[in-house]
Amino acid sequence: MVTTTTLTDDALLSLIWLASPALPVGGFSYSEGLEAAVEGGHVTDETTASEWLAQQLHLTLARADLGVIAQAVDAFRVNDIAQVRELDQWILQTRETSELRAQTEQMGRSLGEWMRTLDASNSPQAPQEPNANWTYPIAFALAASRGAASTRAILLAFTFGWAENMMQSAIKSIPLGQSSGQRILARLAREIPAAVDHALQLPADARQAFSPMLAILSAQHETQYSRLFRS
Repeated sequence: MVTTTTLTDDALLSLIWLASPALPVGGFSYSEGLEAAVEGGHVTDETTASEWLAQQLHLTLARADLGVIAQAVDAFRVNDIAQVRELDQWILQTRETSELRAQTEQMGRSLGEWMRTLDASNSPQAPQEPNANWTYPIAFALAASRGAASTRAILLAFTFGWAENMMQSAIKSIPLGQSSGQRILARLAREIPAAVDHALQLPADARQAFSPMLAILSAQHETQYSRLFRS
């Protein structure tokens, strides 16, 4: 039986805003190893791109970052900053290359700046969160935790935002047309709910980020001769 929670207009719009590729955090400039996979001949067309991203969704996001975000949202809502710091360190420890680590640090820092800008415009006396420069998944959890959306809705929004960015990376890297990109996004959208539910059911001690091919490709991308993306 599937249960649903109705979001208020404000909560829904806040999630859409937070997950938008237009948010000034730089997500469009990263391919998370996809560009190196194209260079290496692992991804060559719409079919292989769709399969690559679906596997990345289930094997990396669902087993790692999504579970961390869920725990971080809960921790922020009860002001358990010690737990948040542990989760933030876990993210850093599982970024196996300098590019992947730089991505999560830069995007997290940029999202923190975005939040501080909104806080300053809404209330000059708005309190600043401790240790504001979190990694990106933790910064996203902080921003989302301020609203009334359920944890599942937050994970759905985060993952769809990731899917949009990665679809655009595929279009530019291979390259593909917009119709191919929309078909890739449609597949990912169908598979996102199952990935989110997997993450929500995964015990914390079962979380892992073992994806050796992704780490190898990311390391190769650091010295790739010609590239469009920063990772």
